[in-house]
Amino acid sequence: MTTLTPTPSSDAQPRRFADFATLGEALDYAAQGDRGLNFHDARGTLVRPYPFRELQADAKAAAYRLIAAGIAPGDRVALVAETSAEFAALFFGTVYAGAWPVPLPLPTSFGGKDSYIDQLRVQLTSCDPVMLIYPPELTEMAGAAAAAVGTQGIDWADLLGRDAPPVDLPHAAGEDIAYLQYSSGSTRFPHGVAITHHALLNNLAAHAHGMQLIESDRCISWLPWYHDMGLVGCFLSPVANQVSTDYLKTEDFARRPLAWLDLITRNPGTSISYSPTFGYDICARRMSSQTKAADRFDLSRWRLAGNGADMIRPDVMQGFVDAFADAGFQATAFLPSYGLAEATLAVSIMPPNEGIRVELVEETQLSGVPAGQDRPHRYRAIVNCGKPVRDMKVEIREEDGTPLPERAIGKVWCSGPSLMVGYFRDDAATQACMADGWLDTGDMGYLSDGYIYIVGRAKDMIIVNGRNHWPQDIEWAVEQLPGFKQGDIAAFAITTPGGEETPAVLVQCRTSDIEERSRLRDEIRDRVRAVTGMNCVIELIPPRTLPRTSSGKLSRAKARNLYLSGEIKPYAVAA
Repeated sequence: MTTLTPTPSSDAQPRRFADFATLGEALDYAAQGDRGLNFHDARGTLVRPYPFRELQADAKAAAYRLIAAGIAPGDRVALVAETSAEFAALFFGTVYAGAWPVPLPLPTSFGGKDSYIDQLRVQLTSCDPVMLIYPPELTEMAGAAAAAVGTQGIDWADLLGRDAPPVDLPHAAGEDIAYLQYSSGSTRFPHGVAITHHALLNNLAAHAHGMQLIESDRCISWLPWYHDMGLVGCFLSPVANQVSTDYLKTEDFARRPLAWLDLITRNPGTSISYSPTFGYDICARRMSSQTKAADRFDLSRWRLAGNGADMIRPDVMQGFVDAFADAGFQATAFLPSYGLAEATLAVSIMPPNEGIRVELVEETQLSGVPAGQDRPHRYRAIVNCGKPVRDMKVEIREEDGTPLPERAIGKVWCSGPSLMVGYFRDDAATQACMADGWLDTGDMGYLSDGYIYIVGRAKDMIIVNGRNHWPQDIEWAVEQLPGFKQGDIAAFAITTPGGEETPAVLVQCRTSDIEERSRLRDEIRDRVRAVTGMNCVIELIPPRTLPRTSSGKLSRAKARNLYLSGEIKPYAVAA
C-alpha cells in the first residue's frame, strides 16, 4: 500500500503576500513551488495531497471544458462547495475562464431534501448562472433545483471527464469580478456579494501581514467553503500566500471534532487554524469525558488559534484553555478577529500573541438606560477583536452618520480597497449599506486605543419603550438555567396585536412532559424578567428547530420570520 505524503509546509520558493493583479496570477505563482492542499478523511487520514501545480493544471483543463460548454467571461457558474480537489479545480477553472464562480452550500442535517432544493433555487434565481455544477451524489437535489429555475445542471464527474481542447484563456483585470459570495443572511432574500480580484487580493495580503505569517506556518481547517471564512480565509488565502493546508470536511468535523486537533498535533511546524466559538466549545465538551488531553494531543505549536464569524464568548475560550492547557495550548495563541463577506473577509485582526482581551461594559451603556436608576449593575464581557487590517479604516457613527468619539457605542462603518462592488443586481440593498466609499456593517461596537470591540448586531437589537436590549443578553440569561445550552435560544422583537413591540424568546425544549414544560416556561419567564424588567412571550419548541446560517450561527432574523409565518410551531400551552 502506497503511503501518501502531504505537501510540505516550506520550500525554496520566495514567499509573496498576495501581491498579484488577479487570483489566476496568484495560483500561477503558487504552482511554481511545492506547497499545496491536502484532503483528509473523517479519521484525519490523508487521502489526497494536491500540490498547487496540480491544482493549476486541473483548473486550466477545467477552464477549457467550461469554455467548450459555452461559458463566456462574466457568466456566473454556480458550484456546490464540497471540500474537495474537484471543487478547487472548478472554482479556479471558472476564474481562468473569465467567469464568476458562485459557491453554494451543501445540504445540512436540518430541513431535509425539500428545504435544500428550495435554498438552492432561491440562490440560483438571485445569481442567474449559466450552469450549476455539483458532486454526483447530489444529482437528485441539485438537479431538481437547477431544473426549477431553467439552469443547466451537471455533475462534476461528467464535466471533468470531458475532453479539454486547449484554447486561449481570457486575460483578467484587477477590477474584474473574481467571484460572488453569499453572505450569512436570510436564504429567503439572499445577497450575492460581488468581489473584484483587486479587493480580494488586498484582503488576502492583509491576512498575511496581520497574522505575521512565518515560513513554518501551515493552515488546518474544517470550515465550509461556501462561507466567507472557509472560502476566503482557508482556501483562497492559502493559495495567494502559498500556505500548505490540511482539510477535514465540515460534516466529518461535526461527527469527530477532535480529529481537528489530531491534525494540528501531527503538524511538526506551526499551525494556523480558525473556528467560530462553537467549534472550541464542542471540543472542550468532548474532552471533558475523556482522558487527559496531553495523552492524545500536542497543541504547543498551535501558533494562531483564530476566532471569528460570531460573537466571541470569553467563558467558552477559557473552557477550551482549561481543557487543553496540559496538551500545551497557550491562551496567547487565540487570535480574535472581525469581518464580513461585504468587506471580502477581514476588517480587524488581533496582533499575534496578545490573546483574548476583554472589557466589562455596564449594561446601561449597552442598552441606553439612563444612569443613576436604583437598579443592580450588570456587566457584559466584550471581546477585543483587534486592530483594523492593513488599508482598512473603521469609524463608529451615530444613527444619522455623525462620527462618535472613542469608547462611544454606535454603528460600525469601514472603508478600504477590499470592500465589495455591491450586491449583485440589487442596487437598493447596496445603496442602503454603502455611501461615499464606506460600508455600514450592520454591527454595533466601539473603538478603544485603536482596537475594535463588537457588542452586537444592529439589526438584531430589541427596542422596547425606548430601551435597547441585545438578544444575546436574553439568550445568555436562559442558557444559565439547567438543561439549556448555547444555540437553544433565539430572542427577537415582535409586535403585539395592540401595536406594541415586545421580546419573544424561542427555547428548544427536550422534555415531552407537559407539566415540566409549564414549569420551564415559568422559570424562563421569571429569568428573562429579572434580566430585562420586561414580560416576554416565551415559546417552547422542539429540538433542532432553530435555523442557522451557512456558518452555523443562529439566524434570529430567519427564526423570527419562520415563527411569525407559523412554520415554527411551538408546543401547546397547558390549559
